[in-house]
Amino acid sequence: MAALIAGFFVTALLYASVGFGGGSTYTALLALSAVDYRVLPLLSLACNIVVVAGSTVRFARAEITPWRGAIILTAIAAPAAFLGGLTPIGQSAFLAILGASLLLTALTLVLPSRASGDSDPTRLARFMPLLAVPLGYLAGLVGIGGGIFLAPFLHLTKWNSARAIAATASLFILVNSLFGLAGQLLKGGAERLGAAVDLGLPLLIAVAIGGQIGSFLALKYLPQRWIRLGTAALTGWVGARLLLNL
Repeated sequence: MAALIAGFFVTALLYASVGFGGGSTYTALLALSAVDYRVLPLLSLACNIVVVAGSTVRFARAEITPWRGAIILTAIAAPAAFLGGLTPIGQSAFLAILGASLLLTALTLVLPSRASGDSDPTRLARFMPLLAVPLGYLAGLVGIGGGIFLAPFLHLTKWNSARAIAATASLFILVNSLFGLAGQLLKGGAERLGAAVDLGLPLLIAVAIGGQIGSFLALKYLPQRWIRLGTAALTGWVGARLLLNL
């Protein structure tokens, strides 16, 4: 348990500094620890909320968040996240979707990031709200907030500046995680919530502390490239392992 707490602390510290919640890595760590798949999304989504709440407030206070565009994306994704949380799913299907999601996360992390906001948005930028629907559903279903998938597409289409995209991803993850968690709670009931609380309280404390530290550090002293590659290696390995064991 101590190793899991430490892993969650470090994950929250690193992800919070760039506006993400860390749901993909929390999920990978929990999967490695053989946590009940029915409890796993509850824990990941709750940790996402704790971490990105601070980042969202920080971006808002700094007047970085592009509210109109960010609200459109999150408002479209939120109902899908709620439905994802409500969706009944068997263990094999859950692990297959989770494994594929983790592999996609790894691919997203190793793709080179491109500067945004240097020129006008591309024509594809207007279609980003369509992408919000499947990402929201995925967030509620398996506990990955979706921002780590959304941000690269926003960068590629030059949707806005890099800082505005980070702020949007943070809000997107927060809202998706809240709605996805609500769906999961309605589906699982009090018994599953109790199991999640018993296991999750130390993890929530760890990510709360790590998230606050990461939010202030903003990765000024940490090499982002190596962090991205390390995270990609972890999520990719867990994703492949889940799929191979089906």
